[in-house]
Amino acid sequence: MKNIFLLTFSILLFNCNGNAQKHNQQDFKVVKTEKQWQAELNDMEYKVLRQAYTERPHSSPLDKNFKKGTYVCRACEAPLFKSNNKFNAGCGWPSFDQEIKGSITYQTDFKLGYARLEEICANCGSHLGHVFNDGPKETTGKRHCINGVALKFIPEKK
Repeated sequence: MKNIFLLTFSILLFNCNGNAQKHNQQDFKVVKTEKQWQAELNDMEYKVLRQAYTERPHSSPLDKNFKKGTYVCRACEAPLFKSNNKFNAGCGWPSFDQEIKGSITYQTDFKLGYARLEEICANCGSHLGHVFNDGPKETTGKRHCINGVALKFIPEKK
């Protein structure tokens, strides 16, 4: 029994996704120190974008925003999603069926004890949310579940 515990503990210890396994910040076009990010972002933005926290569901006004425009990264303003790809998933976070091509990079996240596909801004390395396979079947079947605090909405000009 003791050996099984030690084996299980060892596997978990060496397979967990730690910060050292995250993308190297030098891989991104926008590179800043954590002190710079803290100075530019409010507390919740910093926690979500730079520390991969999740905001409370139904707390973002962007969840129910269906105006035409573009959703950009709150940290670097890189375009991420178009409004015509937004849908009401009822999950409490802004949801999209697809991203703007090349705007997002992905990594596997095991923080809840199982694999999820984490979405990261390809421009600055900020955490955005996760993608799931329970989106609209008539389009991509994907649900990009994004923290509203990670986004800024730029309305379409008339």
